[in-house]
Amino acid sequence: MVDLERIKAETVAYFRALDENATLRHHFRGTDEEGGLWYFEAVPDRGELIATSKPS
Repeated sequence: MVDLERIKAETVAYFRALDENATLRHHFRGTDEEGGLWYFEAVPDRGELIATSKPS
């Protein structure tokens, strides 16, 4: 049986650690087809950028 609570806790811990320990951050912004704005922040991990949160 799959332990969804454990998987969720591990996933949250992974993203939290990335966010808290990042020394380099990339910020992205753009617009969608309806003119809405979007923003997000990404940090490098093992050669890839991982989206972590919206910048403040």
